[in-house]
Amino acid sequence: MGCSKNLVDSEQLMRRFENIGYHCNHDPKHPQGEIAVINTCGFIESAKEESINTILEFANAKNNGRISKLFVMGCLSQRYQKELEESLPEVDKFYGKFNFTQLLKDLGPAKDSTSESKSFAERRVTANTRRLLTTPSHYAYIKIAEGCDRHCAYCAIPLITGKHISRPMEDILKEVEELVGEGVTEFQVIEQELTYYGRDLYGKTRIAELIDKMANIKGVKWIRLHYAYPNQFPLELLDVMREHDNVCKYLDIALQHISDHMLSQMHRHVTKQETIDLIHTIRERVPGITIRTTLMVGFPGETEEDFNELLDFVKQEKFERMGAFAYSEEEGTYSAIHYKDDVPADVKQARLDKLMAVQEKISSEVEAAKVGKTLKVVIDRKEGDYYIGRTEACSPEVDPEVLIPVGEHKLRAGRYYNVLITNSDEFDLYGEVK
Repeated sequence: MGCSKNLVDSEQLMRRFENIGYHCNHDPKHPQGEIAVINTCGFIESAKEESINTILEFANAKNNGRISKLFVMGCLSQRYQKELEESLPEVDKFYGKFNFTQLLKDLGPAKDSTSESKSFAERRVTANTRRLLTTPSHYAYIKIAEGCDRHCAYCAIPLITGKHISRPMEDILKEVEELVGEGVTEFQVIEQELTYYGRDLYGKTRIAELIDKMANIKGVKWIRLHYAYPNQFPLELLDVMREHDNVCKYLDIALQHISDHMLSQMHRHVTKQETIDLIHTIRERVPGITIRTTLMVGFPGETEEDFNELLDFVKQEKFERMGAFAYSEEEGTYSAIHYKDDVPADVKQARLDKLMAVQEKISSEVEAAKVGKTLKVVIDRKEGDYYIGRTEACSPEVDPEVLIPVGEHKLRAGRYYNVLITNSDEFDLYGEVK
């Protein structure tokens, strides 16, 4: 559950299960098997509720004899293990975010590793020695670090994951090479704050060097970057993006707000003008770049003036991609301790709705401008009467897709095609293979 960083942890655990004789299925909607492992999210209230509800569903399945054992790991149990143990006795054991490999020792090797049904690994072409990919076989997430040294007032991530710890560059590059050897061509680079990468290991930011070396690995066709931070942004990364055709002209950079009042209250350590200047620099140095951002409404003390300033900012900058959410007070954070959650829930929702309505119009205009252009598209899957693909401006799961009618061309998942864009709607594109 939760973010793609959690997904990587799950994939690593699944591979280790397979290595000691278990057969793994990644199918939370229709679970089959004897042992269930839930990897939880604990970021904001809605994510915690979803995790709890899922645990309760599986606890009911255990009580009804549909599964024999139930284990919980991840961010929620990292932060609330004692409380969860007391309130959910149906769970056999809880693990945190970093000790989940202990589960393998607790279970031990599978007593009977034979099965009439094919394992998840046997059904998939991609079976990395480190991870068992759950994504389509042509793309993978690459987690380059864990934790965060930023201490934004609202964020519980540092409380859950601790300090920023970078993976050694050699280890990351080796994993990319292994995955390329197994047919992966597209890589989503992820960490809580990728522009911080390397400071703990090398004494300076080395994200630009890492991406440059990744781009030079034969077989890497697309690299996409998530999630940057505006303060102390390494501008040399923009040169790497511009110079390498296989580094997508795409940047996911969470800005959260724009009014100086809110940025100061949030402890973002950046000003409105610095933010605007950075956006303009990014667009100047990487022409045609797609910028994705995340914004927050309803933070303590947010006035109508603050919100209107944010609204004007979105209208002015016209982000190609944008997500937004309402502030959720998380215990232990600076804002929970020092601020009063004083924006009423209905006001938060109204502001969120208004902001997203503005973005929907912008998104519609951005996508409409692509009609008549020929774009490089990777095919993810076939769905009904359409092949579903993405351009370099589209990250999996969160961004618009390209729908290509099934016709005389038989398209293959994982292959790249030149597609003429023939139509668009608020979020998706329609096209035909040239």
